[in-house]
Order: sequence, then C-alpha cells, then structure tokens
Amino acid sequence: MILKKQEKLADRKSSPFAGVLLFLVSLILLILTGPIGFLYGILYSLFSRGFRGLGEYLLKIAVSVDQLGNVLMQHLLNTLWVKKGGYKFGNRDETISSALGRNKRLATLSRFGILIDKILDKLDPNHSLNSIDYYIEPSDGILDVLAWIHIVDNLILCTRSSGKDVYYIPGGKRVPGESDTQSLFREIKEELQVDLDISSLKLMGIFEASAHGVQPGMMVRMRCYTGGYSGELCPDSEISEMVWLSYQDRDMVSEVDKLIFDFLNKKGYLK
Repeated sequence: MILKKQEKLADRKSSPFAGVLLFLVSLILLILTGPIGFLYGILYSLFSRGFRGLGEYLLKIAVSVDQLGNVLMQHLLNTLWVKKGGYKFGNRDETISSALGRNKRLATLSRFGILIDKILDKLDPNHSLNSIDYYIEPSDGILDVLAWIHIVDNLILCTRSSGKDVYYIPGGKRVPGESDTQSLFREIKEELQVDLDISSLKLMGIFEASAHGVQPGMMVRMRCYTGGYSGELCPDSEISEMVWLSYQDRDMVSEVDKLIFDFLNKKGYLK
C-alpha cells in the first residue's frame, strides 16, 4: 500500500475535447520517450543503488500500471468482478487490488471476482485486503469521516443521533478546505459542546467498513484521533443520547466502530 502525504483533492471538471486531446498527447509521449526513459531508469537505479534500487523502481512502475488498469478496464471489471451495488472500480488514484479488497470486505465480489481474489491470495496471502489504500482521492463510494476517541476507565464515549438505531463514536464528515483537526474540532463542538485541544490530537488509526444506513456498496473511512478537551461534555440538540460503552457493547455500534472496538480491545484500552 502506498501512503501519500499530500491531502486528497477532488477531480477537476474538464471538457470532452480536452480529455481526448490530452490522451493523444500523453500516448504520443509515452510511445516516443517511454522506452528511453524506462531503459535509463533501470540503469540509473541499478548503478546508483544496486539491486534494491532496481526493485524499488520497478515496484513504483507496477503500482502505476495497476492504477492505469483500474481506470482502463473499469467498465469491464465492474461488469465481471462486482455484484450490483458493489464498490466500483475506476478511481484513477487506486489500484485494481485495492478496489478488489474493498469489494471483498463488502462481500460484493461476483463468482469470477472471488476466483481472481483466491488466485491472488495463493500468490500473496490476503493480497487484496492488504492492498486497500486509505489515502486515495475522494470517490462517490467512500464517506470520508473523522472521529474522536475518548476513553475513561476502559469505557469509550459514544453518541446516538435522533432517528438512528445504533451508537457512533463522536465525529463527523470532513469539510473541503478544513484540516482533519479543524473539522474534528468543529464537529465535536457541535455535538458535545466542548473544545478539543488541537495541539494534543494524535492520529490513532484509519478504519474502513460498510456504511450504516445508506445505499448498498457505500463504504465509510474513519480517521480516528485522540486528544484532550476543555469544557463539560453535554449532548447538543442533534444528539439524543451520550453513553459510555464497554467492549461487551460492541453489537450496539456501527460496522466501522466495531472494527475500532476490536482494535482498542486488543490494545488493552477497551474491556
């Protein structure tokens, strides 16, 4: 899995004519300069860093080819490998293996897709699941949310919104233009009327599962932070209930929160 430090950006709108023209230009450049650049890259990597450098160079190319295949073959893969309502191939920032892993997690692979996944697992155990990239650009199939992990005496703070049938770890959706900490500060202030200490916030982990209460095939990616706060915890109007849950209450939360509960339990934070 390739981890990218740059913040994710939404697709820019472009005209069909520009798309065709840029495709032709890139194809010509690839045909004319690709072989020369590839040969030079092999020699440079080999003589500057030895066999390790060559391997790293070829791995980068393999990932790029995989990303290209995810776009180039998206319609074919969506037809053959995925059931209706599954996670769609085609994100230009994602590899085929990553999209395959998301469908495996959602149980939306077709019989052909399951066969391909089993073949890859023979070559590399849990290949598709291990290939899921949590740093890809936004997509219509993934809800990008943030959460605040607050644990006291092995109990975790959770909330339930009006009309919801499960509890959630407090947090909310990212707003374009805001950093993780800015969005999380705003969401927690709105939900629980306290001010997070932004300087103390630390990323605990990134978790992904099927989204609760939305259309089939939708996934939620949750970036979880821990940190201090000031003020008195008090549910706001949109929150109907604030509770402290133990690991035994795992079945009362959403799918992605169950993964977080498991993680916290293994770490000894939640019992």
